[in-house]
Amino acid sequence: MQSWTVPEPPKVPAEKLPVRLFDTQTGKLENVQLAEHASMYVCGITPYDSTHLGHANTYVAFDLLNRLWRSMGLKIRYTQNVTDIDDPLLERANATGVDWQELAQSQIDLFHSDMVNLNVLAPDHYLGAVETIPWVVEVVTDLLNMGLAYRVEGTDGEPDGDIYFDIAATEKTGAWTLGEISQLSRDEMAEIFPQRGGDPQRPGKKDPLDPLLWRVARDGEPQWEGGELGAGRPGWHIECSAISRQTLPAPFTVQGGGSDLAFPHHEFSAAHAMGQTNTALADHFVHAGMVGLDGEKMSKSLGNLIFVSKLTEAGHEPAAIRTLLLDQHYRNDWSYTDELLTAAEQRLARWRQALPGEKNGDGAVLLHQLRTALADDLNAPAALRAIDQWADVAAERDPANIEEITDGVRVADAVNALTGIVLS
Repeated sequence: MQSWTVPEPPKVPAEKLPVRLFDTQTGKLENVQLAEHASMYVCGITPYDSTHLGHANTYVAFDLLNRLWRSMGLKIRYTQNVTDIDDPLLERANATGVDWQELAQSQIDLFHSDMVNLNVLAPDHYLGAVETIPWVVEVVTDLLNMGLAYRVEGTDGEPDGDIYFDIAATEKTGAWTLGEISQLSRDEMAEIFPQRGGDPQRPGKKDPLDPLLWRVARDGEPQWEGGELGAGRPGWHIECSAISRQTLPAPFTVQGGGSDLAFPHHEFSAAHAMGQTNTALADHFVHAGMVGLDGEKMSKSLGNLIFVSKLTEAGHEPAAIRTLLLDQHYRNDWSYTDELLTAAEQRLARWRQALPGEKNGDGAVLLHQLRTALADDLNAPAALRAIDQWADVAAERDPANIEEITDGVRVADAVNALTGIVLS
């Protein structure tokens, strides 16, 4: 699948610093062990609606990690998927009378446009579920043959043969224990599971929480050849497990996404991989907070969405939207207001007005401050405060008395390289 393209970040002098990230799996800040390489998987969109600020918050957050690692001189491998076949997409297509493939492509194109506007660096591997179905078939076949998956008999008009992951059988192998990734209790998982695509009431399942791996063909639904699995289409969690194993080291450095993906999505993606190979999916599981509106989580089901594309169409500069997002710590839940966006626009304007007061050495000092802030659990608010402090001083200088910048690190380059905010 074709990705988007944005300019490469400005080249800045490399500096390696210790990096700490909050790991959901351990519930605390962890030191990220890095040598010369780092790798990351961030779960992508299900393309049945536009990019809202909740999506943008996640992708901008992990863009910071990508930029930080790059600025440290590390070699990066970054994968993102697109769930371009799933129940919500088919349901929206049927409800609107639009071909599901056309709907998916239109929303993927809009997502790309939003990522370009927000100056989010593209992943190295950008793959859709449809194009990677052979990888899924291979993994599900392995799990079935290993006794870690099972078929369910059809009832109430459903066909025989849907394949589910066997939680109990996998736990017995010692490779993984339910709740190991999300750190949720079984009661908490039971409450969340049906809200996030699970089918606990499906007759014939061994455990209500067992997730779907392969949905056998139904009349009127898209289907693909699955070998001994039979024709059908993949479940949700297995796609990310298969794609990450094919494109990244095992384990890779960071599994990223919104906090609503910790369970069931990341829990079971990791479980599938560990069950198949007895190797951890990722070293760290890192999650961004939820964005709300009027006290409610911003979500497609509630319809309380602020779309990135609508904000830009209304004349709001993408750099200001990015500034708004970075003024919130990535792990925090927060609510959008128009006043927050206005404040971000004013802040961005103040930084730009201060640029004529830049002098030799400012860029190098600010670069270190930004890198230090982001290395401490992607503390973007602290990074923005460092820019504020620079701007307060630079704005008081007389540009006529400023010598030409000759030290090679400009403030605008430091800000762009580390935060992705374009000042000039």
